[in-house]
Amino acid sequence: MPEQPPVRDVLSRAVTALGGSERAGQVAMAEAVAGALTDERHLLVQAGTGTGKSLAYLVPALMHDQRVVVATATLALQHQLVERDLPALVEALSGPDAPAGVDTSYAVLKGRSNYACLHRIREGVPDDQGVLVDVPQGSMASKVLELRSWAEQEADGGGTGERDRAPRHTDREWRQVSVGHRDCLGAARCPFGQECFAELARERAHRSHLVVTNHSLLAIDAVEGVPMIPDYDVAIVDEAHELVARVTQAATDELSAADVERAARRAQRHVARSTGSGAENAADDLADAADALRDAIDETAPGRFETVPTQLHDALVLVRDAARSCVSAFPKPSADAEPDAGLTQARGGVQEVFTTAERMAAASQADVLWLSEGGTGAQSRVPPRLCIAPLQVWGQMRDKLLTDTTVVMTSATLMLGGDFDALAASVGLLPAERVEPGTKKPGGDALPWTGLDVGSPFDYPQQAILYVARHLPPPGRDGLVQAQLDEIVELVDAAEGRTLGLFSSRRAAERAAEEVRTRLPHLTTLAQGEAQLPELAAQFVGDPHTCLFGTLSLWQGLDVPGDTCQLVLIDRIPFPRPDDPLMSARQKAADRAGGNGFMQVAATHAALLLAQGAGRLIRTTTDRGVVAMLDPRLATARYGGFLRASLPPMWTTSDPQVVRKALARLAAAV
Repeated sequence: MPEQPPVRDVLSRAVTALGGSERAGQVAMAEAVAGALTDERHLLVQAGTGTGKSLAYLVPALMHDQRVVVATATLALQHQLVERDLPALVEALSGPDAPAGVDTSYAVLKGRSNYACLHRIREGVPDDQGVLVDVPQGSMASKVLELRSWAEQEADGGGTGERDRAPRHTDREWRQVSVGHRDCLGAARCPFGQECFAELARERAHRSHLVVTNHSLLAIDAVEGVPMIPDYDVAIVDEAHELVARVTQAATDELSAADVERAARRAQRHVARSTGSGAENAADDLADAADALRDAIDETAPGRFETVPTQLHDALVLVRDAARSCVSAFPKPSADAEPDAGLTQARGGVQEVFTTAERMAAASQADVLWLSEGGTGAQSRVPPRLCIAPLQVWGQMRDKLLTDTTVVMTSATLMLGGDFDALAASVGLLPAERVEPGTKKPGGDALPWTGLDVGSPFDYPQQAILYVARHLPPPGRDGLVQAQLDEIVELVDAAEGRTLGLFSSRRAAERAAEEVRTRLPHLTTLAQGEAQLPELAAQFVGDPHTCLFGTLSLWQGLDVPGDTCQLVLIDRIPFPRPDDPLMSARQKAADRAGGNGFMQVAATHAALLLAQGAGRLIRTTTDRGVVAMLDPRLATARYGGFLRASLPPMWTTSDPQVVRKALARLAAAV
């Protein structure tokens, strides 16, 4: 068998075929990834925007001798990998002179609810009483019929049936043509199991060397222990700065009185029909438990519970016990019986209520339980909901993912405070376990890991200015003050628009937008929420004399290279809210363990978001601009050094006149 060429040579061939040029950081990363896979050693790689990190991990992944999973946080990156990077890479590495030992088979795998369900489409959707309703009703009927038609075309044409390929739709409309894993009949019992999009996707994954998925599915498979992905040897986690949040999200459950009530209503018909009056009482008991839970929630103040109030705990126990009895009252499935989607969905709904209520009633110290405040939704008031999340996930990640699998984590933002320790600790790797490259995995409980910063192709000191407005007052609880608004207007005026404003709250973004519109009416000022984000982004890119102000989704999800964005405004250090239930619980737990909860939780969270927000400015080697921080604590507070060390190495000033002149020069040069 021919000897496998060095990863550098295979990468060079791919880069050349794709019309690119060799980048030192990309080569260093590819060789580090290959070495980590060979040595079975975990690797954290910080690779700045423009490094070409996708190719740097895809090439060694395809050269590895066992299956590799690549997990992303966002659909945008998943699309880039599956629609652009992998097809181009496969073509570059194919042909009669293809390098030896490169398996280019790949597949994409998502959760079941991301695929259209042919049974639901062809047999109807169970209503709240579990009766199959064939024809959609109301204003969304035409869209649901369009989605059904699209799914049938996908089935006829060998398509994937993935939600991302479907006609434009809302979450509510998609639920009419899809199911979660609890509602699925199973391929063996479903009359359309042979055509099932989700099952076909799993089969493709089983036949493939590389499987592209998302953080949530990786977490459910590895951390929650629910088999979702074919066996794999290596996990490569891109956008790894998001991993802890996504794993936490996957392990978070919610429960409301309406959830319990709906489950009881759907169960009523099925258990009563099967086993008579006794079973009917089981569904009635669950409905009564829903009333008890509603009363308890009405008597409970929103927020996190150090100790669960007695009335609420009693109601959760009542729901748990009633749901357990109701699950037992369902008829046992018969091998020769016709599959009943309504019954399957009803049983799945009650089982989910039981599982969640049992977890909440247990009041484990490993979980954080809180009651949301509710609010006003698009059409009606959103009632409060009970939420439960793990206090930490690093232990589960260490035991269930990192112990048996080699993991490579990469992102443009992994070094917080100037090193990898904070990020490593958050995912379950101990700073003391860090080793030099070439160290093979030893026996015992130690999990050796290496950290590597391959740098950035950008010259930040020449391309970007970090402006900290030390003269402004520290931000207070009442939102933006006039001095901050004046500063925003003066900076935007100097930049002649071209501004992305990243704010800590929707109220602050809207207040700033209103001020700029009033005082600079010749510019176009957009605020998040006035239209869909893609529409706002397109308008922002299309007219340089435009400002776009918004909140969290703009901090991380917007890519606007070029002259469109020459000023990034940040109103305040993005610490978590003091009343954030999960963050405050984690901070207190760190304090109790003898650590510094503020630095380990709040400052680390802020550093990550700051680095992501500042990263919106420089996206290419020709970009120039200013990151303006309106919070003087970045320069004056003791923790400011940790936060500044997490940012790209921009030239720094606190002189407003220097910054305004620089922005004016940039605007004049366009």
